[in-house]
Amino acid sequence: MNFISRFSCLLFLFLPTLAFSASTGEHTTLDLTDHTVGYLALAVFVFAYTLVIFEEQLHLRKSKPVLLAAGIIWIMIAIVYQQHGFDHAAEVAIRHNFLEYSELFFFLLVAMTYINAMIERGVFDALRGWLVKKGFSYKALFWLLGILAFFISPVADNLTTALIMCTVALTVGSKSPKFVSISCVAIVVGANAGGAFSPFGDITTLMVWQKGIVQFTEFFALFIPSVVNYLIPAAIMHFFIPDGTPDAVEGEDLVMKRGGIMIVVLFLLTIVTAVSFHNFLHLPPAIGMMTGLAYLKFFGYYLKRTYHLEESATENPLTGEIAGEASEHGPHDSKGFDVFSKVAGAEWDTLFFFYGVIMAVGGLGFIGYLGMVSETMYGQLGPTYANIIVGVLSAIVDNIPVMFAVLTMQPDMSHGQWLLVTLTAGVGGSLLSVGSAAGVALMGQARGIYTFASHLKWAPVIALGYAASIYTHLWVNAELF
Repeated sequence: MNFISRFSCLLFLFLPTLAFSASTGEHTTLDLTDHTVGYLALAVFVFAYTLVIFEEQLHLRKSKPVLLAAGIIWIMIAIVYQQHGFDHAAEVAIRHNFLEYSELFFFLLVAMTYINAMIERGVFDALRGWLVKKGFSYKALFWLLGILAFFISPVADNLTTALIMCTVALTVGSKSPKFVSISCVAIVVGANAGGAFSPFGDITTLMVWQKGIVQFTEFFALFIPSVVNYLIPAAIMHFFIPDGTPDAVEGEDLVMKRGGIMIVVLFLLTIVTAVSFHNFLHLPPAIGMMTGLAYLKFFGYYLKRTYHLEESATENPLTGEIAGEASEHGPHDSKGFDVFSKVAGAEWDTLFFFYGVIMAVGGLGFIGYLGMVSETMYGQLGPTYANIIVGVLSAIVDNIPVMFAVLTMQPDMSHGQWLLVTLTAGVGGSLLSVGSAAGVALMGQARGIYTFASHLKWAPVIALGYAASIYTHLWVNAELF
């Protein structure tokens, strides 16, 4: 007798009586919420996510526990359904979840590839070099870094944006740890707030858009609430930024490589393509993104064919200075430009983490737990309070499983409420440094300066901005409720 057979027999011996919510066809579902398998699945998920929370301490990649948890949860579900003669019910359910992940996967893979290409071409280095050389005061830099984080994150991901801005803060504020610490808090808040009003700014907004619940242009209704979310805490922090101007920073010229600007243009064109596929052709946005990947592939071919032009001087479009190729790979770096190397450089741990979370949460939803949570939160508390709680939860637990759970529950609520939960899930992670990828990354980058405690000190101010953004949305977008 093989392992699966032994395991299924063992489970069957300990299984209590099942409740049927439907009993015909492939759509048969079993209520496993008061069932041994349900409890085991919940325990597996909680244990796996505990390992995710302590990723830094354990030095264990966050994708590993959730990948295993997802597999175990669906193995148990499939065994129970087969024991009751419903061989294909679990298959139908898991295929639905896998399709949702596949669309998200290919969308993010293209976006990450473009970001890696821009990093390799020195696009962000050129911006960083320009900021460092301008000689801004501490207060001016504080606002500039936060505002740039707010406006870059809707296009680039908030993690990359936060890391770039933090590098500038560390470079110019090497003699002022207080400036660096407060600036990092503002950068995290700005990056998360900026990502909330764009489908491309955060994974949560991307999931809502791909689900078809909120259309592309409708996200911009969250622009003013997002501004308020950043502006209020930043305005208070301003008074604690030291006076004066940092010392001039000497260093090598950071020059954008040939083709950097064109890759930015192609990325914007890819976004337009994805939006057009969704809005006009009613095709998944991921298909548009994959079409846009072809733009980069052809341009990469052009760079490889014309690599000898790299020997000539390059002009920095931000500073206007002429300099040779500032690359550790030498002047012929374009000869090695390969789109597949940029694909390989994607955040695979993050992509696999999304897979594990989506499949595991989907399994808990199929068991029936998400229906129970939906009834408690949205049925008893009401959508407004429930959506506010979702934002607070996203500061403790990653906003990806929280938002996917809400999308799986599909609570019956107005368009304004769907925008509200998009806002709260996006900006709620700013309440704690561990509430978003940007905060976690900056704790590692500015180790010892930007810490959990230094961020927590500003939590009341950030919470004030969180509450103000909610009230602003309820007021400005009242007609959507």
